[in-house]
Amino acid sequence: MDTQHLRAALIGDFNLGNFANYLSNDDSTPLVQAAAPPYGQVAQILMNPDHETWATRPDVAVIWTRPDGVIASFKRLLDFEQVSLDQILAEVEQFAALIAVTSTRVKAVFIPTWVVPTWVDGLGLLDMRDGIGVANTLMRMNLRLAEYLRDVPNVYLLNTQKWIERSRMPYQPKFWYMAKVAFGNDVFKEAVRTIKSALVGISGKRKKLIVLDLDNTLWGGVVGDIGWENLSLGGHDATGEAYVDFQRALKALTRRGIVLGVVSKNEENVALDAIRQHPEMVLTLDDLAGWRINWQDKAQNVADLVTELNLGFDSVVFLDDNPAERARVRDMLPDVLVPELPEDPMLYVKTLLSLGVFDAPTLTAEDAERTKMYVTDRQRTALKTEIGSLDDWLQTLGVRVEVAPLNTSTLPRTAQLFNKTNQLNLSTRRMGDTELMALAHEPNHRLWTVSVTDKFGDLGLTGIISLEIEGDRGNIVDYVLSCRVMGRKVEETMLAVAVEYARTLGLREVAAVYLPTAKNKPTLDFFKRSGFAYIDETQTFTWATNDPYPVPKGIELAVGEAI
Repeated sequence: MDTQHLRAALIGDFNLGNFANYLSNDDSTPLVQAAAPPYGQVAQILMNPDHETWATRPDVAVIWTRPDGVIASFKRLLDFEQVSLDQILAEVEQFAALIAVTSTRVKAVFIPTWVVPTWVDGLGLLDMRDGIGVANTLMRMNLRLAEYLRDVPNVYLLNTQKWIERSRMPYQPKFWYMAKVAFGNDVFKEAVRTIKSALVGISGKRKKLIVLDLDNTLWGGVVGDIGWENLSLGGHDATGEAYVDFQRALKALTRRGIVLGVVSKNEENVALDAIRQHPEMVLTLDDLAGWRINWQDKAQNVADLVTELNLGFDSVVFLDDNPAERARVRDMLPDVLVPELPEDPMLYVKTLLSLGVFDAPTLTAEDAERTKMYVTDRQRTALKTEIGSLDDWLQTLGVRVEVAPLNTSTLPRTAQLFNKTNQLNLSTRRMGDTELMALAHEPNHRLWTVSVTDKFGDLGLTGIISLEIEGDRGNIVDYVLSCRVMGRKVEETMLAVAVEYARTLGLREVAAVYLPTAKNKPTLDFFKRSGFAYIDETQTFTWATNDPYPVPKGIELAVGEAI
């Protein structure tokens, strides 16, 4: 899927023309070409794979309906007829089944949740009454839709109510009577914002690192002037409470896999002392992947920290209360997102959570532990400095590499790694959950996941390798490894697994074709020193299987069943 230019099919029981225009004309990445077929043909389009809607081979589909437009029994409930909840939910499941079938035709399906216009009061004081209230029933319908579709990996329900809350005029009755447009244009604009953010997340391009200033950003006051004891942070003070809530919001993001770093003009020992000792400090040093606290240029410090963490500049958000520092970073590092932080710290949380750049299609165990992984990485680096040689360092680390076939439990993390890894990635192709699982079960194709641990902790699922069998040759199609384990001989261990599997099948050789991109030169550099023979004209690497490929010293290799 081209993550820069996408095609979207818009399917609804009302006129989606305005929404299509807003989506197509929005110039943020990715660009989306949206088309809305005639409204009111929802079931016909979803049921018919040969419908003209699918002829353009859309990448994504947005199925936006009114509950009374597609669930007949709910429409009767709005007219205060006696309708059983079981009947309504059965119709919801029938509709969900059509969506599940549709999901096989596109990379992603977005379903705005059902709402009713703000003037529909239902039964008033009884509207939340179980079994009869419109509001109660609508909640249950949305929940049943979510429950039915929760195991369909590329279907995402979007919260329409949020769009309505953020809109000045969410409904305009004249639009409905004159053109069958169910919502005001403000709602469509909010929907575009949400869907664009979701597409960025699905493509693996969400923001991954927030770089923070300290003085008047994480706390009020200049710590070097007034001391940590006198900072505005917490206490019986509105501004201090706002800073505490901002830190809480940042810490919450770390549980979603977002990493925090600090770049501040300060004396390092003074700033770190404040973080360690202030009783109202929410963030600790263990919440920070790294820092640059000195009197040097902030843009250079940001660049150095991002490079140290092996991240791309386009994955970074920089937050600083000083407009001059924001301008400096914005000018020198144009790929870094530098939002305008408001002067009032009471608006910091709202600003942070409104950025819409942290969406991800899944939440994995690795996401929740990502900051911890960076912290332990600092410890590994310190040990490497003490030990000296790489082999001695690896022996001391106790690296264990576990290789296993792809399964449903590892699929979300595998797809996440597959779609966001750029540096050590042989082909840099992108696939969703469904495509990956189908690929793993293709005849003459094997796909393995690679997980790494050492004495400092679990680095998680960090690698993918796939082998396609073609005659007497095994072709390495996908070779993906997270940057956080690069340089620890995991690269060679993955090749050893592929070669050994080819040897068990009696294949003549293993080959890998390097497909260059703007970011994957480390892959070429590794394969050139891997021991594989290199054909420069075709950028092909080969290994004759009459010789085994050695597992590096210091690596404990565990191979799962059915390899």
